[in-house]
Amino acid sequence: MQRLEYRGYDSAGMAVLEDACLEVRKDAGKIADVNRRQHLAQMSGQVGIAHTRWATHGSVTQQNSHPHVSMDNQCAIVHNGIIENYISLRQELRDHGFHFSSETDSEVIVHLIAHYFQQGMRVEEALVAATHRLEGAFAFAMVTSQVPDTLFCARMESPLVIGVGGESVFLASDVNAFAEYTRQAVYLNDGEYALLQAGRYQVKSLETTHAIARDAVTIEWNGDQGTTKGHYPHYMVKEIHEGAACIEAATDIPEADIAALAQRIAASQRSFVTGVGTAYYVAQMAQYYFSSVANHFMPALSADELPSLAQPGPQDLTLAISQSGETYDTLKALRYTKLKGGKTAAVVNVPGSSMVREVDQAILQGAGPEICVLSTKSTISQIAIMIRTALALAHQRALYSDATYTLYTNMLRELPETLQKVYGEFIPAVRQLAQAYCNIEHWFFIGRGIYSAVAMESALKFKEVSYLHAEGMSGGFLKHGTIALIDDRTHSLAFIPHPDEHALFNSTLTNIQEIRARGGLVIGIHQQKDESLSSIVDHEIVVPETPSLVTPLVYLTVGQMLAYHTGLALGRNIDKPRALAKSVTVA
Repeated sequence: MQRLEYRGYDSAGMAVLEDACLEVRKDAGKIADVNRRQHLAQMSGQVGIAHTRWATHGSVTQQNSHPHVSMDNQCAIVHNGIIENYISLRQELRDHGFHFSSETDSEVIVHLIAHYFQQGMRVEEALVAATHRLEGAFAFAMVTSQVPDTLFCARMESPLVIGVGGESVFLASDVNAFAEYTRQAVYLNDGEYALLQAGRYQVKSLETTHAIARDAVTIEWNGDQGTTKGHYPHYMVKEIHEGAACIEAATDIPEADIAALAQRIAASQRSFVTGVGTAYYVAQMAQYYFSSVANHFMPALSADELPSLAQPGPQDLTLAISQSGETYDTLKALRYTKLKGGKTAAVVNVPGSSMVREVDQAILQGAGPEICVLSTKSTISQIAIMIRTALALAHQRALYSDATYTLYTNMLRELPETLQKVYGEFIPAVRQLAQAYCNIEHWFFIGRGIYSAVAMESALKFKEVSYLHAEGMSGGFLKHGTIALIDDRTHSLAFIPHPDEHALFNSTLTNIQEIRARGGLVIGIHQQKDESLSSIVDHEIVVPETPSLVTPLVYLTVGQMLAYHTGLALGRNIDKPRALAKSVTVA
C-alpha cells in the first residue's frame, strides 16, 4: 500500500478475511499515521484488500475512507475511479432499505452487490450484475465471507494488474505494489473481471462471463531502482539532479524507434500532440520544436479538451505524453482517436502501462521510477525525446544534411555536462532567492516563444510545491489584464532568450520594463553576463551559454530548483504536496 501512496494519501485502510471473519480498519491521514493509530501492520489473514485514497467524492474523513463494507459485514470493497450515476443508484438502494455511512460514490458498489446477494445471486453473478449497473470508470477489488478464499476484482477504464508469484497472488493498480515479490504480471483490460485464489487466477469477460486465456508477462520495470533518496533530503531534489542521466537515457533510445515515430508524423494528414498538466506543457514545447526544427505544425492540445477540439480521422495521428501511462484524460483522448479510426503513439515512462499496451507505437523513456509526486526528471526526458523526434523528422524531409543532423543531435548529447554545472554552481543563488522571497504570495512567470511554455511549466511546479499563487504566460499576454495586477507586492520571473534570438529577446526586455515601471520586482534567468541586461532586472541567475535548441531544458531545471527551494523554505511537504497525486486516473 505504501508503494501506491503516490496515487493519493489523504486516507487509508485495510480489510482482511481470516476464518471467514471480516475485519476492517481505516482512517483519514497518511498511511504511516493511520498505521500508527489503527495498527494496520498487525492485521492478518489469508485474503485482504487495502486502499490509499485521494478524495473525489466526500471530504477526508474516516467514514469516507476505503474499504467500504456491506450492512451485514459480509462484503468489503476498495475502488479507484468515479461512478457517474452513483446518485441515482444511491437513492434506489435507499428505497430497498440500504443505509449509507459515507458520502462517497464508491460505497454504492458494495451495497449494490449486497442487494443482488439478497436476491439469491451467487457472488460472481452478483458482481457481474452490479458492474452492468455502473456508469463511469472503475477498478475495484472485493472480499466476502461467503467465499473466504477468493479475491474478486473488475475493471473498466481504470488500471488493474494481477501479480503471480508461487502460491501468492497479488492485485494492484500499479505493478510497483508487488514488484518486490514477483515480476510476473497479468494485465486486465476494460470489461474484464478476475477471481484470484492461492497460486491461481482466472480472467473472465463482464459481458459474457466466459473465461479469457491470459498469460503472465515479465515486468521489465525495476520498481526498486531509484526508490531510495541516498544522500538527498527529498526525492524531488534527487530527481532534479537525475535529469542529466535521463537525457543520456533519451539519447540512447534506438534511432530506429525515433525514426519510426517521425515517419508516423510525416505520413499523417494531421497530427496532434497531447497531455495534461506538466505533460501538456511538454506538448506545447514539442509544438514549438516541430514547427521551428521540422517546419511541421503539430498543435498541442490539452488531452481533456482534445475530443471537443479535434475530429481525428483515419489519416490522423495523436501523440500522447504521460509519465505513468495511466492518465485518465490522456487515455480518453487516445481512445477517442482510435474510435474515429486515427493512429496513436505515446511517450511513456512506465512499461506495461495501459498506454503502452493500447497505442500503435510507444517510446519508453527509460527515466526510471519517479517517486516525488511532482514530475521533474521525467519532464526533462520527455522534452529530449521530442527534440530527437523533431530532428529526425527534419532529417527525413531533407531539411537537414547528415552533418547538420549529427551536429544538432550532439548538442543534446553534450547537454548533461552543462546540467551538472547547473546542479553544482547555481544552487546557492537559487536557494538565496527562494529564502529571501518565499513569503511573496503572488508570482508571474513570463517567456516568449518556446519560453512561454517553459514559464507555464515552471509556474506549475512553483505553485504545486509552495502553495503560492503563480501564473505562467507568454510575454505578449502580460499587457492583456495581468499588468493591472502588477505592483510592489508581486514578483516576476522572466526567462530571457539569448540575444541571438533578437525578436524574442527584445520583446522579453520590453515586458521586464513594463513590470518594473509598475513597481514589480523581476528575477531574470539568462545566459550572458551583460551590464545593460543586469541593470533592468532586480536579480539575475546567469546560466551557462547553450545552443537555443537545448536552452529550454536548462531554464526548466532552474525553474524546478527555484520551486524546490521555495517549498523547502516554507516547510512544505516536498515529495507529497497537498491535494496532488502522481498518477491521475480519474477525470
